[in-house]
Amino acid sequence: MDNIRGAAFMVFAMFCFAVEDGIIKLLAQDMPVGQIISVTCLGGLIGFLGWAVLKGDRLWQPAYLNVKVNLRSLCDTCGSLMFVTALALVPLTTASAVIQATPLVVALGAAAFLAQPIGWRRWIAIIVGFIGVLIIIRPGMDGFIPATLLAVGGMLGLAARDLFTRSLTVQLSGPQLATHTFSMVVPAGFLLMAFQGQSIVVPDGRQSLLLMASIVVGMIAYLAIVAATRGGNAGIISSFRYSRMIFALIIGFVMFSEIPDAPTLIGAAIVIASGIYTLWRETILHRASLNENPAL
Repeated sequence: MDNIRGAAFMVFAMFCFAVEDGIIKLLAQDMPVGQIISVTCLGGLIGFLGWAVLKGDRLWQPAYLNVKVNLRSLCDTCGSLMFVTALALVPLTTASAVIQATPLVVALGAAAFLAQPIGWRRWIAIIVGFIGVLIIIRPGMDGFIPATLLAVGGMLGLAARDLFTRSLTVQLSGPQLATHTFSMVVPAGFLLMAFQGQSIVVPDGRQSLLLMASIVVGMIAYLAIVAATRGGNAGIISSFRYSRMIFALIIGFVMFSEIPDAPTLIGAAIVIASGIYTLWRETILHRASLNENPAL
């Protein structure tokens, strides 16, 4: 029952994230990307600070000065800026397909930097997944869109964030980590605007509603993620993250009349299958290690 509940919350969270991506892409037609992400994260920051006040938590945590916490937030900031910029420049389905490779990069990084063992089966799955990414972006071919590399950069930044999260030894909750990240993203978005020579666009009524929707949907998605990971089998529940691609296909078609070509669909299918297999193998091996060492 915990797995069903967790999977349902995970699918709902992925739906919300896909909707948020669609809203951001819609806003990017008339508003600088830096402004969109700064305003959205400012709303999220206010929301999380309000949450902390209601819970009676301290707004400032000494762990915010920890080097790994700051590196985690820096990677999250860079990854978010690149991914949102990619959303504005390439089809939603293409950017969403690339971001599906994040768990594969995390698994590779965990082996390289955290000394976590990876068997030959998962190595093959990771390599096959990366081939899927190459099929999606098609470097050197007619269908290649250079801005797709921004989605790849965003994916690498978010994977690095997850690796730093795994290595943290300080005690910070998810909302506290999000608060720290948002406090870094808000000024970074405005710096991106300055670097690109863009001016702030005063939002009209429609844009204001879209910005508010992006903030609310993002907060709901985060709460759903928290609810999804509070019980059940982590590997099984995490595999439902790939439902985001299905929602991205639907939203891309409905909102932007996107019809992905065959290489994008084939590449996305390869990445998703490789990712699910990698998560499944990790779950099996973790369960086996627990059986061998019941005290763990």
